[in-house]
Amino acid sequence: MSDKVLMKGNEAIAEAAIIAGCRHYFGYPITPQTEIAAYMAKRMPKIGGTFLQAESEIAAINMVYGVAAAGKRCMTSSSSPGISLKGEGISYMAGADLPALVVNVQRGGPGLGGIQPSQSDYFQATRGGGHGDYHMIVLAPASVQEMASLTVKGFELADKYRMTSMILADGTMGQMMEPVSLELDVKEPPEKPWATTGTGMARPHNVVNSLFLSPDELERTNFLRYERYAQVEANETMYEEYLMDDADVCIAAFGIAARVSKNAVNAARKEGIKAGLIRPITLWPFPKAAFAKAADRVKAFVSVELSMGQLIEDVMLAVNGKAPVTLCNRVGGMIPSPEQVLDAIRKAAENGGAR
Repeated sequence: MSDKVLMKGNEAIAEAAIIAGCRHYFGYPITPQTEIAAYMAKRMPKIGGTFLQAESEIAAINMVYGVAAAGKRCMTSSSSPGISLKGEGISYMAGADLPALVVNVQRGGPGLGGIQPSQSDYFQATRGGGHGDYHMIVLAPASVQEMASLTVKGFELADKYRMTSMILADGTMGQMMEPVSLELDVKEPPEKPWATTGTGMARPHNVVNSLFLSPDELERTNFLRYERYAQVEANETMYEEYLMDDADVCIAAFGIAARVSKNAVNAARKEGIKAGLIRPITLWPFPKAAFAKAADRVKAFVSVELSMGQLIEDVMLAVNGKAPVTLCNRVGGMIPSPEQVLDAIRKAAENGGAR
């Protein structure tokens, strides 16, 4: 299928999941991601898959746990409050080292907040999202095409490292319509000898569980898990650099904020300000090395976010005090305009002596 089709971001995620081999979807409607569930409700029965609208978000994530334990590719999706309800189940999946895909199309909060776009679940996603020591692989698309391609990538990384992957999008990405190529590169899923597939007497029974009554065993398991996380950090970090070769001011942004910021960077260049952009594609693992390298020559950083300032903390840690980092943000469902970002670039250039 070489031709492009016009799709919403949410629909692109759903179709890409099917192309990636997902045949089991469990979810619950919530704005602004309901189109994912609606799409799966139409498509799954036609291809011999399972669509089930659970009685709650809690039920949905535990259904994902069960199918993932059987070694099948499966997913769930929700928006911010629903992801909070799934947090305990996600932690159980991390404790059992189960691969699956979770999609969060973020809306404003806290609480019920609003149904407009947000990026305020960054901490929740990159710091685990539930109880205990664990990480998810967190992918942040900035186009409808990436909503599709990163969905496939999410399944593949989840299987490769036996981890939960998350697509962290926002309401704008979910509702936006753009041309998409569905000619996606899908690799064959790996063998899963640990899966609970039923055995008779052919092999010892597999047990999938996150309970360890022995403290020594639990400690050993956590240390081994973090050795695997170190491999993810070493091998799977993704980011985009834009006009960074000679940049004096570096914008840090992901998702819709990065798209807005590119326009502001171009406008700043026309004014003679050497601005550039680093867009994290993996929010975890975070591209620390890219920001640390930039900090050796960039005079100022600006973090552009749809939150009260969450991404900025990882930027500051990576920069390690080598240059000032300021925040340009809107919240409550509002999106920074290119003009607002351009003004933040101007101020950073003046204060950092970057003209």
